[in-house]
Amino acid sequence: MKIAAIGGGVIGGGWVARFILAGHDVAVFDPHPEANRIVTEVMTNASEAWGRLYQSPLPRPGAIVWAGSIAEAVAGADYIQESVPERLDLKHRIIAEIEAAAPPQAIIASSTSGFKPSELREGAVHPERVIVAHPFNPVYLLPVVEVVGGGVAAQKASDILVSVGMKPVQVGREIDAHIGDRLLEAIWREALWLVKDGIATTEEIDDIIRYGFGLRWAQMGLFETYRIAGGEAGMRHFLAQFGPALKWPWTKLMDVPDFNDDLIDLIAGQSDAQSGAHSIRELERIRDSNLIGIFHALKANDWGAGQTVKAMENRFYARHGTMQSDYPLRLHEAHVNGGWVDYNGHMTEFRYLQVLGDATDAFLIHIGLDADYRAGGHSAYTVETHIRHLAEVKAGARLTVETRLFGYDEKRLRLHHAILNEDGETVATGEHMLLHVDTKANRTVAMPRPLMRALDHVNAQENGSLPDHAGAGIRAVRLKETSA
Repeated sequence: MKIAAIGGGVIGGGWVARFILAGHDVAVFDPHPEANRIVTEVMTNASEAWGRLYQSPLPRPGAIVWAGSIAEAVAGADYIQESVPERLDLKHRIIAEIEAAAPPQAIIASSTSGFKPSELREGAVHPERVIVAHPFNPVYLLPVVEVVGGGVAAQKASDILVSVGMKPVQVGREIDAHIGDRLLEAIWREALWLVKDGIATTEEIDDIIRYGFGLRWAQMGLFETYRIAGGEAGMRHFLAQFGPALKWPWTKLMDVPDFNDDLIDLIAGQSDAQSGAHSIRELERIRDSNLIGIFHALKANDWGAGQTVKAMENRFYARHGTMQSDYPLRLHEAHVNGGWVDYNGHMTEFRYLQVLGDATDAFLIHIGLDADYRAGGHSAYTVETHIRHLAEVKAGARLTVETRLFGYDEKRLRLHHAILNEDGETVATGEHMLLHVDTKANRTVAMPRPLMRALDHVNAQENGSLPDHAGAGIRAVRLKETSA
């Protein structure tokens, strides 16, 4: 699949980073003299973020191919992401240039935050393939993308976007500014009034959002949050209790304050006082680090945006497994963030088990025991584990797990993991016995032939002797006799 990106600013650069980090080459055209620098800086932040976001091995990044023209960028492209400034006449001209050089089946997706597909399609030769794919910043981290336009092109685009870790929401009816920006505009308008009228500062408004309902929205959105607010009676009770308040004149959503120099100076001055201690790039890195922590928490609960991270990791595991030729297998990597460290400054005990458990999941995916297989009612349960802690691991460390298959039969498999630091030193080992189970009947059952064949293939590579600690438990310590 060949990807082309027309425009490499904040949004365009984010698109480029996401596609490249997912393993695709991207042909980029942007006449801005600083385009190369801007995209390179976005790529630096995005690469660092993905290394901490995903616990699985990442694919080999694609390459940026800088094109000298739109025609050169889109030649032979399957998917084209347009991210030029929000001027309809400019977008019409760019789409016309794209259509003149791109294959007729290529999808043309616009990042526009406001224009409808019907407006973008005016004058197009193949209007059905021109759609909206509106993301949110940072594109390389936030998964949601509004796909508007319908038809075959919208579905093909959604499939492509899922493959790079995004959460497409196909909007059935077109409307100015789609869905997300209409919601954001409502709170933006009211915030402008609150600042203009001297009710609140930019910092006070941001604090109320980030310390309050913003945390709820990150996991449950708007309606599910209010469903809980209704107590045991749920949404119906909430609507009955708070619905009448909608008639009260609390907001000024239909009015817009005069956007004059005085208001601009007021907001800009307050914003400088609030955040001026950090550069924009520093704020981006702080934002990304916080988002990654939120993603990890949601992933641990298999909830919301965390599910997109988990699904992408599973794709990376599966892809890495099919490319794996060396043995012992290296199917899992991990980054030790600050939240993994205990009061001794070392990686805390249960995180070792997490790394080992994730490595076991990677092996299971490698042999075909993946999410689709589990959905059919069968899985593998760990019934015994022995962990040895051999060396200190501190915050910031990057770990790689080597996996060996020590034995198996039709119902059991015995795995050994060695956790290595960046110097190749073994910092911990884990030995695990797993049973293949029928999850509906809750009993051990024989593995089907495809899994057995996959285990046979792995076993054919296992020709080393078992280490001395294999199969051993904790060494006995005699109780010291006490005097009467």
